[in-house]
Amino acid sequence: MKLLQLLPEAPPAHMLALALNTGICLGLVTRSALEPLLGKSVSLEASDLGTRVRVAYDGYRFRSYRGSAPADVTIRSTVSGFLALALRREDADTLFFTRRLVMTGDTEVGLVVKNVLDAIDWPRLPLPRF
Repeated sequence: MKLLQLLPEAPPAHMLALALNTGICLGLVTRSALEPLLGKSVSLEASDLGTRVRVAYDGYRFRSYRGSAPADVTIRSTVSGFLALALRREDADTLFFTRRLVMTGDTEVGLVVKNVLDAIDWPRLPLPRF
């Protein structure tokens, strides 16, 4: 696991930004739902790997966050917690109340992220089902 901590943050952050931007282009989430994230940064941290990715929304697209200031909100979980959330096996509230997902920083921004996740039209997502 220590090896992953040595890898640069930028490549996975670029991939996350690309995935989020693809979701916008596919109409899975509306730009109006993302409006409260304008100028805000979000950090996703995998606590079991000791890694993080940070992205920011500029009103048009997501991009990797390169700032030196802490992210506006940090969402921390294990890889299995993030996978359960992404695959819709568990919702964010369940993970939060069982303390498998922790949010720090601007809770209003975190709530926007949660609401955006809840608003995504997941069946339209062109991914294989597991």
